[in-house]
Amino acid sequence: MLELIVISTLNGVLFGMLLFLLSSGLTVIFSMMGVLNFAHASFYMLGAFFGFQLTKWIGFWPALVLAPLLVGSIGMAVERYGLRNTHKHGHVAELLLTFGLAFAIEEIVSMIWGKSPVDYRVPALLDFPAFTIFSTNYPAYKIFMLAVSIVIFIALLVVLKRTRVGLIVQAALTHPHMVGHLGHNVGRVFMAVFGVGSALAGIAGVIAGPALVTQSDMAASLGPILFVVIVFGGLGSLPGAFIASLVIGLVQTFAVALDGSLASAFGPLDPSTGPSVLTDIWNVTIAQVAPIVPYMLLVLILIVRPMGLMGTRES
Repeated sequence: MLELIVISTLNGVLFGMLLFLLSSGLTVIFSMMGVLNFAHASFYMLGAFFGFQLTKWIGFWPALVLAPLLVGSIGMAVERYGLRNTHKHGHVAELLLTFGLAFAIEEIVSMIWGKSPVDYRVPALLDFPAFTIFSTNYPAYKIFMLAVSIVIFIALLVVLKRTRVGLIVQAALTHPHMVGHLGHNVGRVFMAVFGVGSALAGIAGVIAGPALVTQSDMAASLGPILFVVIVFGGLGSLPGAFIASLVIGLVQTFAVALDGSLASAFGPLDPSTGPSVLTDIWNVTIAQVAPIVPYMLLVLILIVRPMGLMGTRES
């Protein structure tokens, strides 16, 4: 039991930090621009596939730098030639644009790399156990993923709260005309913000690709949980996204690891006490309902606090 708790905690924190690394870019984009980007998980997928391809050509470490830059450049192009033109038509047009872009990216990835998982491996430099807990060897690469996520979280907070760049970006959201009168190009500020947010998703893809399965439907599998995180934490709140990522990561990891059920806790039901449906529900294990746990948390937080844990926006 102690081994289960320790390993599940480590894996939960790691999964939570990966969720934060992915959701931080979307949170920055929404907080600065008010755009809820449905294609954000697709940029994560592009980061994984760009990282895979560049790793084959030039190695993992150059790919870790170049792949996010490529994804960020694509994000800047999307903002400049797509979102900027649809912004005048309201948020519905922006949502439809990013929604369609997500499907387009998935099909393009499928045509180039196919639908089967690609052979994206952990770099040899980090392919060893960092330490051993009980009888379990914990990979050094997972520690690397955790370290990268923590460094990016601290860097984002410092840039947004303590630097002139962060002040300009935040001011451009609430007072764009004043920022423009001060000599700053508001359009370029928003384009840079969208590019940085996309690059953060690209970084998440590059480092998560070797540890997880890199295939063309990876965005669809992770995208819904991403929106659970940002709504649970509060739309536009970076600390809220951080807390929500850790909570969801830990809760879902422990849920997957637990095999208990009502039947194991209170004993099996007598067949004569009720219909077979009730018996089936009685025998369902926690691990079987683990995939819906994040969405149950989402429903709960929307009922109790619709703006999220640390959100300030009502809509």
